[in-house]
Amino acid sequence: MTRPTTPSPAPAQSPAQAPRPAAGTGPRTARRIWDAQSLALISVFAALIAASAIVPGIPVGGFGVPITLQTLAIMVTGLVLGGPRAAAAVALYLLLAFAGLPIFSGGRAGLQVLAGGSAGYIAGFILAALLVGLAAEQVIRRVPAKRRGLWFFLSAVVVTVVASHLPGVLGMMVNLKLSWPAAFASDLIFYPGDIVKDAVASAAAVAAHRAFPDILVRRVK
Repeated sequence: MTRPTTPSPAPAQSPAQAPRPAAGTGPRTARRIWDAQSLALISVFAALIAASAIVPGIPVGGFGVPITLQTLAIMVTGLVLGGPRAAAAVALYLLLAFAGLPIFSGGRAGLQVLAGGSAGYIAGFILAALLVGLAAEQVIRRVPAKRRGLWFFLSAVVVTVVASHLPGVLGMMVNLKLSWPAAFASDLIFYPGDIVKDAVASAAAVAAHRAFPDILVRRVK
């Protein structure tokens, strides 16, 4: 009488033999805001925003609100770092500027800048970085790489209107005592330049994410 045989278990696969997900697939999670890499990036991008203020602004209108490169740097920061880290980078920049470093446009510093026509635009810096960064996180997770540039651009344009132009108009109404139509008309001159800056920021973000795929969200292994 023969004894029934039981099938021997299949040999376990080593980590090197186990199948791996294809590149670009698998769950992704946002980078932590307080790890060493994130803190370094926050500092670098805060310095980038400060450096963008060194380039002289272009005076427009008669209300002391120039066209500057700061909004370009803030859009790049948001699209590359994501919402929380971008907001932290802008907050660090503003903290240093309000504390007295001459890193606002035109070499200005201190809280007195909030009494001028630029107050609303400056107040919108953190919100703009946060919103466009949150949008960038969703684009990275959901949109194929070849279409990200378009979605970055559309996100940047919408955020620019909501978080930069709207606070800017309100700031001119409060500080310069302008009516809504007058403040809105004064703000329109900034739209062409901001659209160009949003396009440049989107192209820069696409290049950054292509070079450093895990800079914003990382694949979970």
